[in-house]
Amino acid sequence: MDGSGREREAWALTAEADKKMKTSGSLFGTFFGSSSKAEEACDMYVRAANMFKMAKNWHAAGDAFRKAAKLRLRMQSKHDAAVHFIDAGNAYKKTDPQEAIQCLTRAIDIYTDMGRFTIAAKHHISVAEIYESELVDIDKYGLPCNSVTGPCECCILSFFCSAANKCLLKVATYAAQLEQYQKAIEIYEQVGTYCMDTTLLKYGAKDHFFRAALCHFCVDMLNAKLAVQRYEEMFPAFSDARECKLIKKLLDAHEEQDVAAYTDAVKEFDSITRLDQWQTTMLLRIKKTIKEEDESDLR
Repeated sequence: MDGSGREREAWALTAEADKKMKTSGSLFGTFFGSSSKAEEACDMYVRAANMFKMAKNWHAAGDAFRKAAKLRLRMQSKHDAAVHFIDAGNAYKKTDPQEAIQCLTRAIDIYTDMGRFTIAAKHHISVAEIYESELVDIDKYGLPCNSVTGPCECCILSFFCSAANKCLLKVATYAAQLEQYQKAIEIYEQVGTYCMDTTLLKYGAKDHFFRAALCHFCVDMLNAKLAVQRYEEMFPAFSDARECKLIKKLLDAHEEQDVAAYTDAVKEFDSITRLDQWQTTMLLRIKKTIKEEDESDLR
C-alpha cells in the first residue's frame, strides 16, 4: 500500500474510533460495553497514528496518538497514557515543536505523579533540547512553567544529577535570554554549589558562578558585587579565577561610568578565553546601562 492509501485508511480508522467514543459516551454506552469500546477506539487511534507516520503525515500522527493518550487517562491507565503522549510528542517534533512540548510535558507530569523520576528527567531533557534545536524564537514561545523546578526535582530524586545539571543549565540560558534573571541565577547558583562540592566537577563551578554574577549584574550592580563576595566565601578558588577578576573590573568600570575601561576589560579577557554568544549578550546588556555604544566594540 502506498502512502496515500495508508493515509486514507488512517483517516477512516480515526473516524471510526471517534464514532465509537461518541457511542460509549452516551447513556446507552455506559451500561453496555463502554469500556470495551474505549479499548477498541484506543487501539484504532494507535493504528491510525502508525499509518500516518508511515505516510509521513506527522501532525495527524501526533493528533491520533494524543487522542489515544487522553483516552487512556480516562481509562485510568496512566503508564499507557504517558507512552502515547511521548509518541505524540515525537511525531509533533517533525512539524510543531510547541505541540511536542505540550505532549512531553503531559507525560512528564504523569511519570512524576507515578514516582518514575528518572523517566521524567529524561523527557525534561528532551523538552530542553527542543528549545535548543527547534524553537529559535524563544521570545515567542517562552519557557514551560515547570522547566526550572521540574528537572531538578525529578533528576535529583532519582540520583540523576548529571542529567539534572544538563537540563537546568539549558533552562537557565533561555531564562536569562528572556530577562528572567532570578530564575537563571537560582539555577546557576544551584549547579555551581553542586559542582564545587564534587571533585570531578569542581573546576566548572567558576563558570556557573560567573554566569550567575552576570545575571545579577544585569539586574543591579550592587546585587552583582554582593553576589561575587558570597561566591568567594563559598568557593575560595573563585577569587583566583579570571572570570572573577573580570567581574570585579567590570564592577569598577561601571561604578566609574567608564565605558572604555569596561570594553578594555572584556577585550583582554576575550583575547585569552573566548566569550561565547550568551556571555557576549549579557555583557552587552550590562554595557548599555553605562552608555549606548556600538556592539562591535566588545568584539
